[in-house]
Amino acid sequence: MNENLPLKAPAIKDWLQTATSALTAAGISSAKLDAEIILAHTLRETRTYLHAHDDELLTPRRLEIADARLQLRLDRTPVAYIVGHKEFYGRLFRVNPATLIPRPESETIITILKELTAQSTLSLDGKPLRLVDVGTGTGCLGISAKLEIPELDVTLLDVSRHALKIAETNAKWLHANVTLTRSDLLAAYPFQAEYIVANLPYVDPEWDRSPETKFEPALALFADDDGLALINKLIEQAPSHLNSGGYLLLEADPRQHAAIIQTAKEHGFTLYKVEGLIVVLKK
Repeated sequence: MNENLPLKAPAIKDWLQTATSALTAAGISSAKLDAEIILAHTLRETRTYLHAHDDELLTPRRLEIADARLQLRLDRTPVAYIVGHKEFYGRLFRVNPATLIPRPESETIITILKELTAQSTLSLDGKPLRLVDVGTGTGCLGISAKLEIPELDVTLLDVSRHALKIAETNAKWLHANVTLTRSDLLAAYPFQAEYIVANLPYVDPEWDRSPETKFEPALALFADDDGLALINKLIEQAPSHLNSGGYLLLEADPRQHAAIIQTAKEHGFTLYKVEGLIVVLKK
């Protein structure tokens, strides 16, 4: 056990102070927030509760659990894996080490989708607009899209059975009526959609990255060819699965955007916009 960890049953405020100091000493920039999330999860309370009851003493059992979870964080296990969930677009999504942890940057895809559907003239015959989420992982993109834009017909695709199980759990938990299919990219998707969204593995294994990523599944994180192998394959597949005037929304590192845009042009796409990490292409 790290010598900086709390050693005896303290008050909430004392545990938080000691835990924050230990996390800070370990080089974790979100030390205070992480300590609060860990303790709130242990007590099954909100972070607001911690500050309103900061003189409350921790029971020995809760202290033992909190200290164990704190040690995991000191070993750089991501907080989301410790507590089993991560917030995305205002909702909690269950996560486990079989899935990539949802990133706040990916929320931009949902914001752009809402803009696109609000001005859409793609379906004038009363049929629902189709959206397919490729490499869905936790399901955060496709499920959020369905809940924010209920008129969409949403399908979640992933090659990993374990990831699809988590996505199914999240869909049920959040009451999202979506279809789940095991598929290598678009190979098993039989329809043409109006929107394809994808946060595929795009990290080059040679890049510098945070220690936390070693806990995330390599299948969901890394790709060959400077991180572009799967994105390029999806761009090749997308035209036959996308209706005319439809959109392909991809997340990638900004240093990859120029290559992605060039490849997309070679497959009949035009650039619609780039926003943050997101490249939006139009067929």
